[in-house]
Amino acid sequence: MARKVWLSVTIGAGLGFSFLALLVVGTYSAAAGLARSGAGAVTLAKGTVPAIYQPIVLKWGNLCPSLNPALLAAQLYQESGWDARAQSPAQAQGIAQFIPGTWATHGVDGNGDGRTDVWDPEDAIPSAASYDCELARYVKNVPGDTTDNMLASYNAGAYAVIKAGGVPPYAETQHYVKIIRTLEKSFAAPAGAVAPSQQAAAAIYYAQQQLGKKYLWGGEGTAAQGGRFDCSGLTQASYRSVGITLPRVANDQWNAGPHPTRAELLPGDLVFFAYDLNDPRSIHHVGIYVGGGYMIDAPHTGAVIRFDPIDSPDYIGATRVTQAGAQALPTAA
Repeated sequence: MARKVWLSVTIGAGLGFSFLALLVVGTYSAAAGLARSGAGAVTLAKGTVPAIYQPIVLKWGNLCPSLNPALLAAQLYQESGWDARAQSPAQAQGIAQFIPGTWATHGVDGNGDGRTDVWDPEDAIPSAASYDCELARYVKNVPGDTTDNMLASYNAGAYAVIKAGGVPPYAETQHYVKIIRTLEKSFAAPAGAVAPSQQAAAAIYYAQQQLGKKYLWGGEGTAAQGGRFDCSGLTQASYRSVGITLPRVANDQWNAGPHPTRAELLPGDLVFFAYDLNDPRSIHHVGIYVGGGYMIDAPHTGAVIRFDPIDSPDYIGATRVTQAGAQALPTAA
């Protein structure tokens, strides 16, 4: 992606590091006062759900006390990645991945058109919410967290949860519950200031060492590639250097943690750019924020890894990477 370069890529190592240090220190100082008051109801972080589905998720995500829009969004993302035509080898179908037998019993006509169509998100998303809440009612007297038990029931069946007296000791089910609850934090609008990343400084340091290297489409910094990167290859390698494994492409890295606002950005946050600011599936570029309105990024073929300003018309938002968030992503391998 072409951007006007405000800083020369020929900056000396010492000067470049000093500039970076000033940005980091200054941004952390400013961030010390960041906080938003009030818990309030859980809602969606900006840009996390495709705009076409957002009103449905917001409406049906509040169907019962055990559900919220961010949890429903996390579940749909985990099930299908927002693909309304998804079909699994087990014949699970649609955006909510209902198997035919379950759909026949629990599918609802969410849009009131007289049909219950598993391939129509206007039916499938309400059906997922309705089924979740029905399961929550089944297990309301089971010990433990009702939402965890609801999710476990979605995966293993309510009888298994009732019999086990909570989330059953099945690795798949326990993993499913953990993933959805972790991804929920990525889809939820933060109720307060987002905690700083402990690994940010080291991730920035790694990215800073790559300044001046030529961009390579598909580059992951391997010896065979001459240590060159593309945009998401650079951010992936930067966080791998601190023990966090991100997915390979920018679109998938978007959900690796909570989403701070522009005013709350801290060094180490990943900053993203999209063709459609209402659809995170259109993300096409990512950089690592260093403070002062700048990022380190690998912009495009013919350019080098450099400092670029983040403020541009295609800026969609940022992610504060967490270990748990990265591990929860369906494509984290």
